[in-house]
Amino acid sequence: MTNFQVETREWWVQRWLELLDSYRFKKRLERGRNYAREGNVLSIDFTEAQAFAKVQGSDVEPYQVSLALEPFTDEDWDFVIETMSQKAIYSAQLLAGEMPDNIEEVFTANGLSLFPFTLSDVHSRCTCPDKANPCKHIAAVYYQLGTRFSEDPFVIFQLRGRTREQILERLREIRI
Repeated sequence: MTNFQVETREWWVQRWLELLDSYRFKKRLERGRNYAREGNVLSIDFTEAQAFAKVQGSDVEPYQVSLALEPFTDEDWDFVIETMSQKAIYSAQLLAGEMPDNIEEVFTANGLSLFPFTLSDVHSRCTCPDKANPCKHIAAVYYQLGTRFSEDPFVIFQLRGRTREQILERLREIRI
């Protein structure tokens, strides 16, 4: 797992990190950021629209963290992908593995928001004894996801219920 670093922030990574910056418990987030930088996030795996991570804390065994956004319905995704297909630039950029600058407009035009508005829109749990949410382990996963978004912008789509393959396959079908 790469260490957390965001020197140049792509706009979609910046949007995710702005959500974290809106959280009022700055010390907790700072500890989480340090955990991410120091490589304490051992793994992040995705099962459907949920992220599962292992974060090494003070205990011998790593803590288990789960994180999810509210996935969009199949109907919502049909409308979104249909809207994407209407502008060749969306398909071209997505097929090239790039996040179009104004992709959020596609979602808002369909009454949706790609990014969560508040941290309460992010459903997360950790096996650590800290009852606060986000704890530093969850915060570390938030920051590490920012790095993942930078490496693969489709991760945010997966958290909303569609994988890269599902989106690209549907775009190809529509554009034929």
